[in-house]
Amino acid sequence: MSAPTQGRGVASSRDRFVRRAQEVQRRPRRLWGYAVVTVLVVAALVWVVAFSPLLAVRTVEVVGVPAGEVAPIRDLAQVPVGQPLARVDTAAVADRVTQRATVADVSIERSWPGTLVIHASPRTPFLVVKNPQGQLQVVDETGVAYAVVRQAPKGVPVVSAATSAALSREALQAAVSVVRVLPAATQDKVSAVTVSGAGLVTLKIGSTSVVWGGLDEPDRKLEIVQALLKGKPKVIDVSAPETPVTR
Repeated sequence: MSAPTQGRGVASSRDRFVRRAQEVQRRPRRLWGYAVVTVLVVAALVWVVAFSPLLAVRTVEVVGVPAGEVAPIRDLAQVPVGQPLARVDTAAVADRVTQRATVADVSIERSWPGTLVIHASPRTPFLVVKNPQGQLQVVDETGVAYAVVRQAPKGVPVVSAATSAALSREALQAAVSVVRVLPAATQDKVSAVTVSGAGLVTLKIGSTSVVWGGLDEPDRKLEIVQALLKGKPKVIDVSAPETPVTR
């Protein structure tokens, strides 16, 4: 009885050996098959995302600005409808949109499957400068003059530019620094602010002419001006706040 049992054990071992050998032979073929399928899937995905019309630009949305700004910004963006969304150069689009003077900040978002969203932040008026030609130019808080208007927006202070040099960004930043630092109680007493250049801003507070100078040390200058105004001088010069002058 033991001989047949031993024969079956030998045959079973031989069968397992054969199966393992066949498995080892098939394994490289399976691995190659998996690799080929993976490559094909990746290639198909790349094609769909980057080259096919399935995920192409269908619409360009502009958000964050008044309705009147939407069409000009979309025109500046120059995004071709039908271009694969993944291949749109968003940095180039943003650069083109920021050429519009009324736009302060821009960011671009891809909204799948087919929308490019332009997020634009408009500049907000901080002051209005009356240039030597009599035009009113709107200036934001960074000193950028970005629009010409017929009438100053309500609540926005107006300053005068004595010369064309007073319209430089540095000069406008100096004017902004004065308007920003003046408290409301003092602003109510200001009858005129004149910019002559980056280093020379003057203003009239009540009956006193104040030579403010440039944009340096605005808080210190304000402190000195408020103290010296109590003496009601005709002129206060704080262009050099270390050595203020009155007369």
